[in-house]
Amino acid sequence: MKVPVCIIEYLRTKGIQAPTPIQMQGLPTALSGRDMIGIASTGGGKTLTFSLPLLLFSAEAESRVPFQHGDGPIGLIVCPSRELARQTYETIKALAESLELGSYARVRALLCIGGVSMSEQSHTLRHGVHIVVATPGRLQDMLQKKIVQLHSCTYLCLDEADRMMDMGFEDDVRNILSYFTQQRQTLLFSATMPKKILDFAAQSLFKPVVVHVGRAGAASLDVIQEVEYVDPEAKKGHLLETLQKTAPPVIIFSDNKNEVDDIHEFLLRKGVETVSIHGSKSQDEREYAIESFKARNKDVMVASGVASKGLDFHNIRHVINYTMPKDIEDYVHQIGRTGRSGRIGLASTFVNASTPQTTLLDLKYLLMEAKQRVPSFFASLDDPHGGPAVTGTGCAVCGGLGHIVAHCPKLEEQQRRLTANMTRGEQSGY
Repeated sequence: MKVPVCIIEYLRTKGIQAPTPIQMQGLPTALSGRDMIGIASTGGGKTLTFSLPLLLFSAEAESRVPFQHGDGPIGLIVCPSRELARQTYETIKALAESLELGSYARVRALLCIGGVSMSEQSHTLRHGVHIVVATPGRLQDMLQKKIVQLHSCTYLCLDEADRMMDMGFEDDVRNILSYFTQQRQTLLFSATMPKKILDFAAQSLFKPVVVHVGRAGAASLDVIQEVEYVDPEAKKGHLLETLQKTAPPVIIFSDNKNEVDDIHEFLLRKGVETVSIHGSKSQDEREYAIESFKARNKDVMVASGVASKGLDFHNIRHVINYTMPKDIEDYVHQIGRTGRSGRIGLASTFVNASTPQTTLLDLKYLLMEAKQRVPSFFASLDDPHGGPAVTGTGCAVCGGLGHIVAHCPKLEEQQRRLTANMTRGEQSGY
């Protein structure tokens, strides 16, 4: 099955001239019907990798036997956040419209997320849909109430699975899997591969093809990382200077809701077109912030790390970590909002005496690995490989210090063994 000409033409109108590495490797695998684990950073084109095969399968099914009232879905995409689910749904809608213009059968999709009337979603389902894009909580609720049925569903994609597990949705996802009654094709995408994801994949996927673009947990090489020591009392003034380094759009991250509001109000007073988003905002406030930022009506978005998970904006020039995340994997995710689709981005990070030393060590090694400039103040850190031991909790997997979780020797060995086991029987197929 080849990529239709109408899709290629649509992608060209979006400035996409060539497939990304995850698309080159992942599309043939997904189209072949095999289970797949896609390890790639956010923004590498994975949405097209899992949505286009499902759209083609759906169009083919519709052309053979048109869907009637209550039929479907045949494909399910589960996302960790409402924002990511909405963005994925909009992408699928646009691709479906392009297929229809190319004389393919019409494919109907439904967005199932909280904050939207369940009765409206139920009404759409009764008319028959091919694809459902959902968040775990709302989907599980609709499955329990028998509003959604998965009797004919044969395609499942779990997007940003690591984020889903981090947000506590593992039990929800496992429960959702129990509603499948037919053999299914399962695709799992993740930017990192912690042990929890490895265990889940081993239990839920059948001899998957592992498509690995880059190293799990590594920072994008298309992001210039600048780390600066900034005293707490000087941060706001320095933030204004840092904003001048690039043109908008810019995302500013903080790990504290009150700080997000404080930064937002400060920038508004300074005349900066700014919106903010965090977990305590209402759905209407979140949607306004996201839509106005996407439409370029606002230059800056201030976001908490948790609320930003799953957000996907195009052409972000600059990411500013006003507060360095304690978890280095969150840092990788946050700076990965820029430097996408082959474009170079800038990530500025503020650290100071309150930043945990183990976090700084992880950051130091990440900068070295990505061949970035390592600031001179890192030289004063105790190196566990050659100097005094570092106090702190260390790696969450093995307890060792001075390496990020994704680069844990114990975890890498587990991943190597699992990959070997998964690929050993690939020739047998289904």
